[in-house]
Amino acid sequence: MIAELVKFRIPAGMTRAEVLEVARSTYAGWRAHPELLRKHYLIDEGQGIGGGFYLWTSRAAAEAAHDATFRARVRARFGSEPEFTYFDLQALVDNESGSVTEY
Repeated sequence: MIAELVKFRIPAGMTRAEVLEVARSTYAGWRAHPELLRKHYLIDEGQGIGGGFYLWTSRAAAEAAHDATFRARVRARFGSEPEFTYFDLQALVDNESGSVTEY
């Protein structure tokens, strides 16, 4: 399992509500992706950074989903280039389900 952190700059003056409205427009597409296990939408208003934390079935799936088309959408919506960091997920502590899973 792969964890991916995607970060991008948010334009000065863009509010949390405006960033959330953009996020809402993407929910259906991400829900339909067969290899995406989970996505967390992130924002740090103080630093002017937005992004997402994803759990994928594989790195190849993550890279395919965040292709040139995705990068162009981020540039069009936020005027910045996204940055990607990948992690091999070793274990997950899930307090909601009361479980610990090692991968």
